Amino acid sequence: MQAYERLGVFYLGRMVDPASGETTADPLLYDAKDLTTHAVCVGMTGSGKTGLCVSLLEEAAIDGIPVIAIDPKGDVGNLLLTFPELKAADFAPWVDSAEAVRKGLPPEQYPARVAETWRNGLASWDQDGERIARLRAAADLSIYTPGSSAGLPLRVLSSLAAPPPGLAADSEALGERVMAVVSGLLGLLGIDADPIRSREQILLSLLLQNAWREGRGLAMTELVREVQSPPVNRVGVLDLETFYPAKERFALAMALNNLLASPGFTPWMEGEPLDVARLLWTAEGKPRVSILSISHLDDAQRMFFVTLLLNEVLGWVRTQPGTSSLRAILYMDEVFGYFPPTANPPSKKPMLTLLKQARAFGLGCVLATQNPVDLDYKGLSNAGTWFLGRLQTERDKERVLGGLESASASAGAHLDRKEAEKILSGLKSRVFLMHNVHEDHPALFHTRWALSYLRGPLSREQIAGLMGPKKASAAPPPAAPATAAKVEAKPPAGRPVIPPEIREHFFAPGRPVSRGSDILYRPALLGSGKLHYVSARTGLDAWFDFARLAPLDAEMKGAAGTWEDSTILAEGKPVLEGEPMEGARFEPVPAPALAAKNYGRWSKDLARELYRSERLRLWKCAMLKETSRPGEMEGDFRARLALALRERRDLEVEKLRKKYAPKLARLGERIETARGRVDREKGQYRSQKFQSAVSVGATLLGALFGRKVASTGTVGRATTAVRGMGRAAREKGDVGRAEESLRQLEERLEELEAEFHEETERVQESLRPEELELVEQEVRPRKADIQVDDVLFVWAPWITGAPEAGKPAWT
Repeated sequence: MQAYERLGVFYLGRMVDPASGETTADPLLYDAKDLTTHAVCVGMTGSGKTGLCVSLLEEAAIDGIPVIAIDPKGDVGNLLLTFPELKAADFAPWVDSAEAVRKGLPPEQYPARVAETWRNGLASWDQDGERIARLRAAADLSIYTPGSSAGLPLRVLSSLAAPPPGLAADSEALGERVMAVVSGLLGLLGIDADPIRSREQILLSLLLQNAWREGRGLAMTELVREVQSPPVNRVGVLDLETFYPAKERFALAMALNNLLASPGFTPWMEGEPLDVARLLWTAEGKPRVSILSISHLDDAQRMFFVTLLLNEVLGWVRTQPGTSSLRAILYMDEVFGYFPPTANPPSKKPMLTLLKQARAFGLGCVLATQNPVDLDYKGLSNAGTWFLGRLQTERDKERVLGGLESASASAGAHLDRKEAEKILSGLKSRVFLMHNVHEDHPALFHTRWALSYLRGPLSREQIAGLMGPKKASAAPPPAAPATAAKVEAKPPAGRPVIPPEIREHFFAPGRPVSRGSDILYRPALLGSGKLHYVSARTGLDAWFDFARLAPLDAEMKGAAGTWEDSTILAEGKPVLEGEPMEGARFEPVPAPALAAKNYGRWSKDLARELYRSERLRLWKCAMLKETSRPGEMEGDFRARLALALRERRDLEVEKLRKKYAPKLARLGERIETARGRVDREKGQYRSQKFQSAVSVGATLLGALFGRKVASTGTVGRATTAVRGMGRAAREKGDVGRAEESLRQLEERLEELEAEFHEETERVQESLRPEELELVEQEVRPRKADIQVDDVLFVWAPWITGAPEAGKPAWT
């Protein structure tokens, strides 16, 4: 393993000598913990900014630190182009054949040339295919494409779900979140709303805030209905009709409905929910690098998505315990337009809040741009690390230096502006000036060779090819053929008549339905209530809401409910309405469901089934003496344990540093003294050697060509020369002894450094998250406390017509 592979540090490149401009052999190692104070990377096109940032994300992944990367240009997806075997065939699908023509090479030979270039490039930076394999094994890498089906789809509008209780109780935080979400949504409608003057902004904010304070989310369909019939009578001191007449509200409702019904909007409602924890860790707890590609979106859609995402990240951060270790990274490849100095787009407020608050929770924000003029440097004064590459204009340089000066002052650090300006003026491609407030001096370095193949922005087709296998593995299984046969055998009829003593409910549609799709309502029972879990062994005492949906088979006999085949509704009790969708068809209702007396029995059946089948699964880690929290998924628990291990690792490494730092410092001083002694002894030896040579030469010349002198004079000079030669020999011996002493000290330094690395490696080996053993524990609900609040007759809508046949319409 290379010397740069150390605990908690990122290998970003090698140091550059400012005087000569030459790259040295010393690696630039960046302490991962320093990233909790955020970083900014600025450089013009061709400066190497993308390569540096990709390398930083590679190092994070290797170190087990999850990443959410916002990718407006499509470059970050190159992180998936990693080929451990470095074969030409691996590169072939990704190389640009036009580039081969420009270089005068046959296209079929170009992949081999690229593979050789990458192999040699990696070797020149002491890297190889084995390190690429480590990167691929360390983290799950995925590309999401919100608003598109090219990559992994992302159900963005689940963000209208209620925020965590802690955030909802904070009126200021809740207000910021509401304002940002509504501004982004109105931006999609082409409405540039002012938070103070815009009726649309005020009404939607009021509806969203009321729902969230009640702990309920708002589906888009619900939002449309509430715009038409708001659950409020007054806005401020004015009655609703005076403030916003119904006729004008209808226009806003229609605009929202048209957006919802638009075929292009369907991808926003499908896929995984926008869940920050799931973007950072897999269900098994493996760290992820989630690349959110938005290059295919227009400006309004990008702003809408980035605003929602930043608010989701902010909400997640506020639910995390504090830590001084790096928990995760939020990276944005081009922040231009999202954090301007004067304007206030919806994205600016949550981004500024993250820069101010996220550091206490271990989230490091990394912002990159090639447009340094359009940045709010007052906000960026919260960034502790600045990576500055080659800049295009003097104006860019002045703006960056001004921002860097402000950041240094905020951190209590000193910046030599003249020296920094001098260095920036002479930067070459892939050479960066790093100013880190945690270090005593700025560092000039050359970025290392990226492990990923940097082929440039990925197209939608290329993203689809990369993510195809993942989408296929995540796709739900096809509907059972028997279900279709059953429907065909007994065609649905019109709406059945339900006895008045049984109140019927209809699931509200939770997704837009494409034209040509038929809606079929199927009868079901919806049971809901609370479960109480108690365990003295784990200290558990928690209540949970539950909701179960049991289909009512038309062939059912007697009054027994089908709770054994019921489905747990993970998102809780759905939104219910009093009327069905127009034009829908209905399946027949089995006779037992039409008898009111059966519902009481079904309620008791449900309680028995819950006690029989429901289990709260907890995981216990004996090594760390930790037990998962109620409702905490295994992956989330493993992620929490990984952070605990990283905190412990950082603490152990810090102890080792404190232990070895004085020894290394003293040894360093002795080595410097020894080097000075070697230089002095060499100087004295050269001087004495020269004087002896002159003395011997003068003696010989005098003896051979000089005037006649007394023989004693010549003998005296000869004796002096011999003595000088003896002193030179002694001086040479002193040089040898000084060099031997220096060599011994340098060997001791190498031994001490090796000893330090061995101890850090032992820390690493003893604290590997993937080797933690978890023991699963099951806790039954307390039987006496099972509360079944409702067993309702419901109609669940299903889509039967193309192109979405077989999908539930309520979620």
